[in-house]
Amino acid sequence: MSDTPTPAQLGFRMPAEWEPHAGTWLTWPRPDGISFPDRYFDVPPVYAKFIQQLVQVEEVNINVWDADMENWVRELLADQHVPLERVQFHHFPAYEPWCRDHGPVFLVRDNNGVRERAVVDWRYNAWGGKYSPFDLDDIIPQHVSHLRQLPMFSPGIVMEGGAIDVNGCGTLLTTESCLLNPNRNPHLTREEIGQSLRDYFGVTNVLWLGEGIAGDDTDGHIDDLARFVDATTIVAVVEEDPADANYQVLQDNLRRLRGMRDQDGNIFRIVQLPMPSAVEYQAQRLPASYANFYIANGIVIVPTYRDPNDSEGLTILRRVFPNRRVIGIDSTDLIWGLGSFHCISQQEPA
Repeated sequence: MSDTPTPAQLGFRMPAEWEPHAGTWLTWPRPDGISFPDRYFDVPPVYAKFIQQLVQVEEVNINVWDADMENWVRELLADQHVPLERVQFHHFPAYEPWCRDHGPVFLVRDNNGVRERAVVDWRYNAWGGKYSPFDLDDIIPQHVSHLRQLPMFSPGIVMEGGAIDVNGCGTLLTTESCLLNPNRNPHLTREEIGQSLRDYFGVTNVLWLGEGIAGDDTDGHIDDLARFVDATTIVAVVEEDPADANYQVLQDNLRRLRGMRDQDGNIFRIVQLPMPSAVEYQAQRLPASYANFYIANGIVIVPTYRDPNDSEGLTILRRVFPNRRVIGIDSTDLIWGLGSFHCISQQEPA
């Protein structure tokens, strides 16, 4: 048993995504990466549209492979009329662009009226060793911790940022299909994993959903299923077609959510969010979900899929984020990489 205090014992917690940001972290996709086979050059313009919105409200930090990639990305963003004053480039190479999962998880605490921050360096194994190599991706949090001169905690446990969501008040949402998968931490029990979540995210209440949506190679990340939109409200995706592969899975998750309580014993308000029609490419079902939105300072960026349900999804999210501008951006090309705006981004709290 280690004598080193855990983040929770030191008063640290992971803030909710809607709390103030110092910036957003991204990792730029490589042309020779594996995430967007045969479609790479469709993806950078989507990044540019995402960054165009982000720089209006906060700083954007982009991990790039080297100086050549930085110069190329600068030119591309300039061509897309993205102002670069609030874009910072860092030569922190990673093989693939899924910064939510390989990037740093930031913690905060208030110490005698001073906001202090730290980084958790979870281990990253590319969703159970599915895509090698991933050693460079795994050390991104170490680079960021050193850059920001922040203390770093290393639990020695595999964990991805997309696998969890927090309400900032003590409750965390995750899924059994992901965190209990033997391809992550086969030596740990459910109880031991839950304790690690409490210790390193600073939560007291861990809530488990079941399985993820079809086409999701992460084994069921929460950010495609259910998201906190405030401390007491969760949006949950539902599928209306009983013949669809996602119908029963999402009904089971909805049933679980309705019985869950927050850290204070109160029932959550559950708001249902539609799913888009099945998005397929090259006969492959893709994990398209409106729940993969990203909350930045004053705005929410929502993936859309050229689908009739896009407008309903945006309407519902505008209702639950009444004080933020909710912006839809076409994610049809990005989802070919099996992730969308939440998957590519990681917030750095102020």
